[in-house]
Amino acid sequence: MTMIVQPKANKPSLFTYSHYLQRMSKDSVILFAVLSVFFIVMSLFILLPLWAMLKKSVLNNNGEFVGFDNFATYFSSASMWHSVGNTFTLGLIVTVIVGFLAFGYAFALTRSCMPFKSVFQVIGSAPILAPSLLPAISLIFLFGNQGIAKELLGGNSIYGLIGISMGLVFWTFPHALMILTTSLRTSDARLYEAAKALKTSSIKTFFVVTLPAAKYGLISTLIVVFTLVLCDFGVPKVIGGSYNVLATDIFKQVVGQQNFAMGAVTSMLLLLPALFAFSVDRWVQKKQKSLFDTRSVPYKPEPKALRDNVCFVYCLLISLAVLAVLGMAVYGSLVTFWPWNKALTLSNYNFAEMSAYGWTPYWNSLTLGAWTALIGTLFIFIGAYSIEKGRAFSPLRQCMQMVSVVPMAVPGMVLGLGYIFYFNDVNNPLNFLYGTMAFMVINTIVHYYTVGHMTALTALKQLPSEVEATAASIKLPQYKLFYKVTLPVCSPAILDIATYLFINALTTTSAVVFIYSTDTIPASVSVLNMDDAGQTGSAAAMSVMIMLAAATAKVVHLIMGWFIESKTQAWRKR
Repeated sequence: MTMIVQPKANKPSLFTYSHYLQRMSKDSVILFAVLSVFFIVMSLFILLPLWAMLKKSVLNNNGEFVGFDNFATYFSSASMWHSVGNTFTLGLIVTVIVGFLAFGYAFALTRSCMPFKSVFQVIGSAPILAPSLLPAISLIFLFGNQGIAKELLGGNSIYGLIGISMGLVFWTFPHALMILTTSLRTSDARLYEAAKALKTSSIKTFFVVTLPAAKYGLISTLIVVFTLVLCDFGVPKVIGGSYNVLATDIFKQVVGQQNFAMGAVTSMLLLLPALFAFSVDRWVQKKQKSLFDTRSVPYKPEPKALRDNVCFVYCLLISLAVLAVLGMAVYGSLVTFWPWNKALTLSNYNFAEMSAYGWTPYWNSLTLGAWTALIGTLFIFIGAYSIEKGRAFSPLRQCMQMVSVVPMAVPGMVLGLGYIFYFNDVNNPLNFLYGTMAFMVINTIVHYYTVGHMTALTALKQLPSEVEATAASIKLPQYKLFYKVTLPVCSPAILDIATYLFINALTTTSAVVFIYSTDTIPASVSVLNMDDAGQTGSAAAMSVMIMLAAATAKVVHLIMGWFIESKTQAWRKR
């Protein structure tokens, strides 16, 4: 009997299988661990504080459940309705003004051939380097009761709606400018060539081609500005006078009256319009479609004397206004005693004599900014990478993506108040964090998390999908791909996130005004305290120091960005 031996299939060895499974399971374990840590951190420092604030709004000051009695009491107050009306009036006024001003400025930068574009770009973005308290202090020097240009207001007081509007227009302008510049910069030249071939007038081309292409960016700009106005605390506190808004009401309820229940109720009301604006913005982004593809031709404006001259004069006037506000703050910080002794001196910068804290708040802010940038950038980018590029746990990654956009819809004061309610509890195992620098770092990272997360996602989406596919086909562990390929390629975006976090940590007031301690008081809160004490010159001096630190960080960012781009971005050049 002849035995027929079947040829053996060419199967991988046991070693090959085990090695492959080991490597794949290591990637999965790392991904699951990262997503789990991300979920725990976001739950502890976003979801649970908001839940604690929601619970506080239905309890009285003794901790007893009272249902909606606090809301009924709040809504029965005439002053509450007055604050709500003031808040929305202010929001609409500032949003409309900034929308027009920023759109015209962005149009001049992207659609004209005027000279000094780079200079105008820098000046237009300069207000973002200053805390919101700086324009309020500067406007007092300019148009206050003893201001050098108070006659320009025609007898109207700067303390109130006029002053708050002017201060917030200055502060929100660069945020609107960044969005609109990006929106207007991406245009298809073929549309303009078609309009020219049809002999369409410039004005009609603007309304038929330019405006429709930028409408989603414009809508997003208006929503962002409106939300910033609703949530800002610094400008109304310094220059608002008797003009109450919801943000200052929260501060008065919590700090002035120690009425935490009513503070929680006011926070919930402030949260609602912010959530509505955020939802509308998300809907707009989903509706937006790309008008620029691989066949598109980038639009380059052609010189036109009339348009370019008008754009130049327009940008020059706005730039002079920005420089006037910034320059007045610097000048006010150098005046001995405004307005009685205008001799120039550096005595206002001698914070050791002006405040019991001395220079400590300034160093605290630099420490806060450094740790926020370092830890926040690491946490944000790794989290974004795990969500965008993870190869497993798709439902969990989608859930994390939803959680990651929540901080954008939460005003800073609401977040800070939620931290008080949740962490200032002896039964909370994390109570040891309360009042520490780590506590403020965590709060600041969470507050500005979403913008950094979106920046990281944008950079990661630019990576060719073939990179991930090739790595998977050659069985390259994903963690190796991360630090060998992804980190170098995305290094410019990582630097952008770090700079963004550092500058905002320096300038933020609303997010930390409730949670600082005597050992961790930041410079922005010190400005607020000195202004309350009547030390306007020293408050201006500290604001200028914050602005100089932020400007220095921006210069370092530009230098490092140039170096990193020359070393890691050669693949972008054909």
